[in-house]
Amino acid sequence: MRRIILPVVLSLCCLQMANAQVNKIDDVKKSLETTNKDTIAWTHGGVFDLGANEGFLHNWAAGGELASMTFNGLFSGYLNRLHHWDIWSNNLDLNYGLAYAYSTGFLPHKTDDRIDFTSKYGIRADSSNFYFTGLFNFKSQFTKGYNYTLPHFDSISTSKFLSPAYFTTAIGMEYRRGSDVSLFLSPIAGRLTLADKYYTSMSNQGAFGVPYNKTSVFQFGAYFSGRYVININKNMIFKTRLDLYSNYLAKDTKDSSGAVIKKDNPGNISVLFDNLFSYKISKYFNITVGATFIYDNNIPYIVTPQNKDMPGNNLGWLQLNQTFNLGIEYKFN
Repeated sequence: MRRIILPVVLSLCCLQMANAQVNKIDDVKKSLETTNKDTIAWTHGGVFDLGANEGFLHNWAAGGELASMTFNGLFSGYLNRLHHWDIWSNNLDLNYGLAYAYSTGFLPHKTDDRIDFTSKYGIRADSSNFYFTGLFNFKSQFTKGYNYTLPHFDSISTSKFLSPAYFTTAIGMEYRRGSDVSLFLSPIAGRLTLADKYYTSMSNQGAFGVPYNKTSVFQFGAYFSGRYVININKNMIFKTRLDLYSNYLAKDTKDSSGAVIKKDNPGNISVLFDNLFSYKISKYFNITVGATFIYDNNIPYIVTPQNKDMPGNNLGWLQLNQTFNLGIEYKFN
């Protein structure tokens, strides 16, 4: 009898210790979301959504559709390395959507296309939550975008992979509270914009802020990036992000005769305001609602005979991407 009882007791003790260890690890990972700790660890997590959504776009640089029912994929993930008080954080956001659109007889066309990667390395200044931080950000898209309002839209694309491509590097201070709150401010930020000469030669203003017939432009200015994540409850999460950029080198653009064709100055601040709400219906199904606003005077909205009567023309340089997604979710941590 003892030969049977002793192994059972030992097995139960080992199982209890294993469960306690797992719970301890989960508690540590949970605490790292809201507090900064002196520890050595890797933390990672994210979500992948695949589903159907409806969308409305206005002046979206990557190309898009007025009204649509779409199939959309979304990935948002992070990977952090904590080494005592130093932290290396990485965020990757990927979006892609294909639509059955009104203007094309409900043939599939692109409605969403985004690549956004941010990497930061911070050294904690003291016992506070401030870090001396260096930042790198890359933005682009996967495939060609088109203006679907044109009769033969497929003959002229408006953008493609790496055209435009935005590379931003900055050095500054970051206030960080775990992985939920991050406020980064830099007075020293460089931004390189790349574009194919095919697009910059289509207008005497160039494209994406790149001068006519050129392939790149460099900007130097100030940069702010703020991120906030709130777990409303175990099934609801809200994420928001605000990026601001002011170009110290901004000035009016003139044609060969000296006439001003585009006004610009450091006060024309580029804005990215990104919001995502996620509600978990069941283990694998959820609802996500997203809205992204971009203001950039380097990407003007050009009124044509085909789009002159569309709603939103008075919004000028504002870009809007709104999505509603009901579908399958896979979350990892």
